[in-house]
Amino acid sequence: MARAGLTTERLVRAGAELADEVGFGQVTVSALARRFDVKVASLYSHLKNSQDLRTRIALLALEELADRAADALAGRAGRDALIAFADVYRDYAREHPGRYAAARLRLDPEAAAASAGGRHAQMTRAILRGYDLTEPDQTHAVRLLGSVFHGYVGLELAGGFSHSAPDPQETWEWILDRLDATLRDWPPA
Repeated sequence: MARAGLTTERLVRAGAELADEVGFGQVTVSALARRFDVKVASLYSHLKNSQDLRTRIALLALEELADRAADALAGRAGRDALIAFADVYRDYAREHPGRYAAARLRLDPEAAAASAGGRHAQMTRAILRGYDLTEPDQTHAVRLLGSVFHGYVGLELAGGFSHSAPDPQETWEWILDRLDATLRDWPPA
């Protein structure tokens, strides 16, 4: 019988909070059991194992990011949409570093199909339609944006920009300006 009050959703949310506190790599069923002061075995009626827990945290993070991005993009186009989208990723990573790391987890095909990853791709492509890119350039641009956003955020979270000028916010804005210019001036296929 499952312990009263424990549900899969509650455990996944607690796992996401734990990821933000101690790092995604430290999240295990054992660590979660300690958080709830229960035996590990009592969680196995809700979770298969630690990989299942991490996958569920990744799915939660992708959903949260997609919801934030959709809200930020509403009514925006072109440069404004690009900046709003980029800022969602950066802000989410700063607020929820463990969940952000979870969102980068490579998912198996079944989990990936059930994830909000498709929503992220659709929103990115919607932004790029404002720049009038066609295939395969649109796919190249999707990869460019993902690389820049995740690369910068990863370096920033690791403290890579904390000891030098200019301010990381200034660099972020400069990068987004350059991305906008690159997308506007993209050579025709």
